[in-house]
Amino acid sequence: MVKKYDFLVIGSGIAGMSFALKVADKGKVAILCKTNMEEANTHFAQGGIASVTKPTDEFSHHIKDTLIAGDGICDEAVVKKVVEGAPEQIKQLLSWGVDFDKNEEGEFDLHKEGGHSDFRILHHKDNTGAEIQDSLIETVKKHPNIDIYDQHFAIEILTQHHLGEVVKHTTPNIECYGAYVLDIRTNHVITFLSKITMIATGGIGNIYQTTTNPSVATGDGIAMVYRAKGLVEDMEFVQFHPTALYNPNERPSFLITEAMRGYGGILRNKAGEAFMIKYDPRESLAPRDIVARAIDNELKISGEDHVYLDVTHKDANETKEEYPTIYQKCLSLGIDITKEYIPVAPAAHYLCGGIKVDLNARTTINRLYAAGECSRTGLHGANRLASNSLSEAIVYADAAAKDSLKILPTLSWNEAIPEWNDEGTSLNEEMVLITQSVKEVNQIMNSYVGIVRSNLRLKRAYDRLEIIFHETENLFQRSVVSKEICELRNIIYTAFLVITSAMKRKESRGLHYTIDYPKKNRHLNCYDIDGLLESVGKKS
Repeated sequence: MVKKYDFLVIGSGIAGMSFALKVADKGKVAILCKTNMEEANTHFAQGGIASVTKPTDEFSHHIKDTLIAGDGICDEAVVKKVVEGAPEQIKQLLSWGVDFDKNEEGEFDLHKEGGHSDFRILHHKDNTGAEIQDSLIETVKKHPNIDIYDQHFAIEILTQHHLGEVVKHTTPNIECYGAYVLDIRTNHVITFLSKITMIATGGIGNIYQTTTNPSVATGDGIAMVYRAKGLVEDMEFVQFHPTALYNPNERPSFLITEAMRGYGGILRNKAGEAFMIKYDPRESLAPRDIVARAIDNELKISGEDHVYLDVTHKDANETKEEYPTIYQKCLSLGIDITKEYIPVAPAAHYLCGGIKVDLNARTTINRLYAAGECSRTGLHGANRLASNSLSEAIVYADAAAKDSLKILPTLSWNEAIPEWNDEGTSLNEEMVLITQSVKEVNQIMNSYVGIVRSNLRLKRAYDRLEIIFHETENLFQRSVVSKEICELRNIIYTAFLVITSAMKRKESRGLHYTIDYPKKNRHLNCYDIDGLLESVGKKS
């Protein structure tokens, strides 16, 4: 089966849906989501969206805060673009029905989070992402030019490779013609042909055992683009949120928003000591990489599994009003946060690298754009400043929409693409091979590629993962395609990219901290990771 669209959007978070809404008046749009529209990283964003909106704040202050958090690797032109473009996109969100909290004077009730020098976080209680996601879903469903395909999983993006050409990372003018897509309900593969494709598949949290990400965050877009020989960068910079609710029986981990520390929450160890003063003068409001490493160190010293976040000194009614979701969640576990400390521990949360894009959200593959967490714009550098991600997603979705509409009239569908061929494959009846491999990858990444790394740990992770890689590729080649085998494959590719990127960076910077190179190298700012994975690519 073949379907034709002007725009194919893979992913249903803020980046994908806002892009779709911005182009839908000019062409027919398909949005793919592998579960349902609600299950996206955007939905789980508690804190809010960062933007200069009050007269006393300035763009220059937000830019400076972002650059400091990024630890010398941010692209300044990108930072300027996102910071200065955010207010206009906030207006766009409001026009789509998003409701941000306001104070009694009718002004935005702004939060302050770690690394920010001012109050500039717009929010909706402590479930901002859900508010944005729900509003966009409602708006998208009303647009007559947008078709939504839930339970549809993108297997591979289509390029010249599928026409029999040999495509390498050095091949010039690679083009994207759409994607092979698995209808999960029928297990049939559909060929989606598109003039423009947008990758907005979100993060990679599920390569780790402990993550705040929903189960759909398996690095699909990044893995697909890498296999299509697109450029991927800065994968070593994985942000661990310092304060995920410690509840070993729950996956994903429930997030305790950074805004709660901006609200006045204090991090304490088992002894009740406010320990952050030992690590940074900003204490509990230090950037996330510093806080996560501080907690990691405290846990290593004490042998405990978690530390605590204390808001018991705050007004109880105000806490319930400001953080109702967190209050109710903790109460369901027998913790009254107005009277008791909240047990917290770091969890894999956000990827600062990803698919390399330019200022117009173009990838290194023609006709292919990327936005949101799967993309590497250069905004975050070595460490994301809190609540900058939603701003980045919608600013870059806007840039992609404007750029793609310019070239749309010059493009056509490539109807020479063959339909999916599963000849010679058989139904895989050993699901345990897949589920066990996912667990092994998760354990490898948590044990060896976490908050603190070393050459030895990274080498061990690489060696262990290489075995699983070959087993999985063999299984993929002979099995009827399924969501489970594709996700496992994407998890492995993405984990390889994180490991090899980390091996390449011979310094500690931002989110990448290694005991073998504890100092920063001020002359090492960018690099090419393709060569490191070339051997893995050949073996596939």
